[in-house]
Amino acid sequence: MLPSSRCVDLIRTYEGLKLKAYRCPAGIATIGYGSTGPDIHIGLTWTLDQAKARLQSDVTKFAAGVSRVAGTCTHGQFDALVSFAYNCGLANLKGSTLLKKHLTGDHVGAAAEFGKWIKGGGKVLPGLVTRRAEEAKLYRS
Repeated sequence: MLPSSRCVDLIRTYEGLKLKAYRCPAGIATIGYGSTGPDIHIGLTWTLDQAKARLQSDVTKFAAGVSRVAGTCTHGQFDALVSFAYNCGLANLKGSTLLKKHLTGDHVGAAAEFGKWIKGGGKVLPGLVTRRAEEAKLYRS
């Protein structure tokens, strides 16, 4: 399954775009549409084309990871899990109660789990509250 434009738009909206690397609330060097990794460091600058290309690459990577771990999904569930993994990391998705509930068919319970992932750097972040509500809505669609 491939992420829909709705998934990519959700990621783009909530990650925002920064062409100069910065530290996110969790202290991680970040650039573009929320891209992180060993190649990202403070002082790095990208063009818009670089940010768009990395977004596509990262979404593809997270979609492949979700495909490996999430079993059968509706497209809405898949898109929501890709957005979640993009923001929180595939390892966090793999170890989450959200995924466990999804895999056992407790989709109501899984949707409710999104709302528990609203902290960055130990603080509740209003943007994450809104994002998780959108992901839960997408999951239920």
